[in-house]
Amino acid sequence: MTGSDRTDRTDLRRGAAAGIAAYTLWGLFPLVFHQLRDVAALEVLVHRVIWSFVVVIAVLVVRSDRAWVAVLRTPSRDRTRLAAAAALISVNWLVYVWAVGHEHVVEAALGYYINPLITVALGVVVLGERLRSAQIVALAFALAAVAVLTVAYGRVPWISLVLACSFGGYGFLKKAVPVSAGTSLAVETAILLPAALVGLVAFEATGEAAFLHGPATRDLLLLGLGLVTAVPLVLFAAAARRIPLTLLGLLQYLTPTLQLACGVVVFGEDLPRERLVGFVLVWIALAILAVDALRRAPRRPTPTDDPVELV
Repeated sequence: MTGSDRTDRTDLRRGAAAGIAAYTLWGLFPLVFHQLRDVAALEVLVHRVIWSFVVVIAVLVVRSDRAWVAVLRTPSRDRTRLAAAAALISVNWLVYVWAVGHEHVVEAALGYYINPLITVALGVVVLGERLRSAQIVALAFALAAVAVLTVAYGRVPWISLVLACSFGGYGFLKKAVPVSAGTSLAVETAILLPAALVGLVAFEATGEAAFLHGPATRDLLLLGLGLVTAVPLVLFAAAARRIPLTLLGLLQYLTPTLQLACGVVVFGEDLPRERLVGFVLVWIALAILAVDALRRAPRRPTPTDDPVELV
């Protein structure tokens, strides 16, 4: 084995480890947000935006990276897309926090299982892409799953669909903007920051603020939401540079699987047989997509194949 081969294998192992760590941390998010269940979901969102901005800007300052300033200050299609992405991710974060706080972790996990199928649908609806036969079959299983779950829940599984659609749209917009994950998050949180600061003041003025009006551990957890957002992003970026997209794509299913386990095992949420059938249909659809992707994807990522992180 040559030195180059050893370096490649080392990079692959490090990339895989970083990817597993990133998706595992995202999968454990329910444990974090469940600790904040007595805080209004909107206030949690406000703090996540503010402290994520602080952390990501600190990281970029250390790196002497000011690319985000130019993107934010210059009117452009990229800035417009990132503003739309910021709106979608704020909806995603808000609904997810609300779902965890109201014991809907299992339904939230389903949303991230459905997300790759939403991405395929967006490609057809927005870009006019033609579906391959495997994708048609996968989408048919997904539609069947939504129908089954609608009957099982006695309502449309709106939490899953909102999370999947908001994150699918977020990913779609992010792929169209050629900037790094750090620059993107800096611009997105900077766009959301004024509204977040107004929200923080409003919560305090109305006497509804939880921050600084309760246990110190809760305040530290709210302050820590910036690191909660940034650390998996750093690990994800390290993985994306080192491992093939096919492996990265398969690793992403760690996140909803761990979230599902948190919901059922840790928080004791119900997963009756009729709902489990819906999950199985989604898993079949994802297996079909995964096999199709493995057959067609290149061994290494290309500059245009930029995977989207689960922020």
